Amino acid sequence: MTEPEATSVDGVVEAADDEKVVHRSLWGDVWRQFRRHKGAMAGLIVLLFVSIASFVGPLLLPYDAVEADIKMRNQGPSWKHPLGTDNLGRDMVARSMVGGRISLLVAITAMGLAVSLGTTVGILAGFYRRLDGLLMRLTDMFLALPVLPLLMVIFMLFRDSLRAAFGPEQGIFMLIVLIIGVTSWMQTARVVRGEVLTIKQQEFVAAAHSIGTRKRNVIFRHILPNCMSPVMVAAALGMAVAIITESALSFLGLGFPSDFPTWGRLLYDGKDFISITPMRVVGPGTLISLTVLSVNFIGDGLRDALDPKLRSR
Repeated sequence: MTEPEATSVDGVVEAADDEKVVHRSLWGDVWRQFRRHKGAMAGLIVLLFVSIASFVGPLLLPYDAVEADIKMRNQGPSWKHPLGTDNLGRDMVARSMVGGRISLLVAITAMGLAVSLGTTVGILAGFYRRLDGLLMRLTDMFLALPVLPLLMVIFMLFRDSLRAAFGPEQGIFMLIVLIIGVTSWMQTARVVRGEVLTIKQQEFVAAAHSIGTRKRNVIFRHILPNCMSPVMVAAALGMAVAIITESALSFLGLGFPSDFPTWGRLLYDGKDFISITPMRVVGPGTLISLTVLSVNFIGDGLRDALDPKLRSR
């Protein structure tokens, strides 16, 4: 008994019984594995909803997030104002959406800075043996620093000068992004260093060295692409850390001014009126919790999806 012959038409292998062999891609496998993680998919949906509501919602609402209406101050929840109003009569739904826009921008920018620093330090420490000790001791020193007191000191020292140079909003934005990014790169550096130490022992890296490939090209063409899995997971988790840190600074009164709302600033402004209008803190607090929880779930899903052992099941 002979097996059915196979013919090739346009790059697709067809058997005699019309069965087709579908070639699977790496990112297709990653997406399929990610979709199996129910928590990650739920987190992705929540994060997309919060992001769209923050950036598009204020344009659709009939209320302005900044314009005051003293006659409507300290109103409780109603059909007109689901989260009530603040002490100046501003709608809390609109302010929460605008605050989400700023908080997400701060988180994304600070996360990008932290991941870039951590990836650079990790690759240099893992690839160049003579830099390993120095960079890892620097990483240990940053890990030993008390983060919150350090952030407060840096903020108090440079706040006024940056405000004068770039304006009250842009100066504070740059300062918060800088201090969050500079104090959040250490975990990424450690993880990337471990990956580099493993990857540089692989045969394809040794082959690249044997044919005279420059070290710079080895790093960018072979080492860095194979380190993207932990970097992506670190980016997702770093975004959650940035949101929490910015909210903590704003809650302590060290963040943006009151006319430039973030979720943390809304909590800070609403804590004195919690007995009158408790919904002022419920809305921003819930949004912070949902966003951080969804980002953590997305990070877990990415970790599982990028693991080749789990992806091959």
